[in-house]
Amino acid sequence: MTDSAFKIRAACDDDIAAIKQLIEPYVQQRKLLARTDPELHTLIENGFAATIDDQVIGFAAVEIYSRKMAEIQCLTVSPTAQGMGIGKQLIIKCVDRAKEKNIVEVLAITASEAIFMDCGFDFSLPDQKKALFFQTGNRNKLDQ
Repeated sequence: MTDSAFKIRAACDDDIAAIKQLIEPYVQQRKLLARTDPELHTLIENGFAATIDDQVIGFAAVEIYSRKMAEIQCLTVSPTAQGMGIGKQLIIKCVDRAKEKNIVEVLAITASEAIFMDCGFDFSLPDQKKALFFQTGNRNKLDQ
């Protein structure tokens, strides 16, 4: 990696291979979900790539569910480029896109909550509501 400043730009279909390569180590660590090419193609519509010397070193997208809700997806930065503020800038771009589209609320499901909280995210009604997840491959409780 050179000392060049990073740039954030709209992601495009030509970035899909680089994005898949970028997220793969995090998929292996179970920190990100695996994405197919069609899924990435959909995310790219509202996605942003961070680059240094035209090499993709970061990616994030905002997936819009409705006028009320959107979610930041696939936030990732290459280990060699972490600590430069790239993740925060990608989050800002995603939130700005949601604002442009008049989305009421943007959520993030993450194991790295500090970066999102630094960007102004907070727990909604922390003592009243919690997100619960069910993995459809695990029916043990339902079968009892």
